[in-house]
Amino acid sequence: MFVPVTTKDGEQLMPTTPPVARHLINIRDATPYWKNGVFCIRLNREPSGRYKQDIAVGVDPGSKKEGFTVKSKSHTYLNVQSDAKTTVGRKIEKRRELRKGRRSRRCPNRKNRMNRLANKARIPAGTRARWAWKLRVLDWLSKLYPITHICVEDIKARSIDRARRWNQSFSPLEVGKEWFYNEIRKRWEFIALQGWQTKELRDRLGLKKSSNKLVESFDAHCVDSWCLAYHTVGGDDVVDNKNIFCISPIEIHRRSLHRQNPQKGGKRPRYGGTTWNGVVKNTLVKHMKYGLTRISGFGKTGISLYSLEGKRICQNAKYTDFKILTRLNFNYKDSLETSS
Repeated sequence: MFVPVTTKDGEQLMPTTPPVARHLINIRDATPYWKNGVFCIRLNREPSGRYKQDIAVGVDPGSKKEGFTVKSKSHTYLNVQSDAKTTVGRKIEKRRELRKGRRSRRCPNRKNRMNRLANKARIPAGTRARWAWKLRVLDWLSKLYPITHICVEDIKARSIDRARRWNQSFSPLEVGKEWFYNEIRKRWEFIALQGWQTKELRDRLGLKKSSNKLVESFDAHCVDSWCLAYHTVGGDDVVDNKNIFCISPIEIHRRSLHRQNPQKGGKRPRYGGTTWNGVVKNTLVKHMKYGLTRISGFGKTGISLYSLEGKRICQNAKYTDFKILTRLNFNYKDSLETSS
């Protein structure tokens, strides 16, 4: 597994091998650090060279799972399988229902006003969140590797269904996709391939895609993202790295300060919010007993801690029990360490 390298001024260099990274750390020419589960090094001196190859990221979008592959002509550096962002649309719908319910109650409230967003060019919240999540992953990868090209498998919605009626999901998909493509063009070189082109490339290379799209395997989504990256930068037609790094977005109840339904006694307990007493949710901490965990909430008995896989560990942690490390952008299941 290759180790990302960064200079003192924050420039990304070509990744190095674990033995070289370990040697630089031992002679104190580099400082190790973690970037959302990926082991990296930061040089403490001027690098011997700043030569860079073209590095492409292949993106295979999906409704539930997505694949990202970082590859140059020589090596495959990282395969990422991520969960898609699919919860915002339901939250917006629930918020609309609660607002309508409050309007009909006999209690003081303001009058309903016209929709200020009507007849304006905008992206639906659920669609924007889905495509913005992909862009966040690309921004994270660009902080690890000197990425030059992004190759995306273009997806399209059917404009007319079998009953020859207009498909209402056509417009949000196309609008969100074009927004995503425009943001990529501002940062990197953009390439798009059709689905049939990806399949022809996969068949020519002798690769097979799994029929189970939800399995955590290279053959589920990363096989297509690898083909897209291979199409962009070329190289050996044999996959040299099939290890995958699984991530998922962290659900944040940012503005839900209380639960939607009252509890016993007609009270609504505290729910949501991102900060409490100076501590921020989704902060990576090192607990003296449980090791690496993340802060997920605050209760009456203490702080709630979750594992990096998203499972609750305890709800009564104290400030003196852990050490704050850094803020997390997403959940990750496996940490990529240098080989011994």
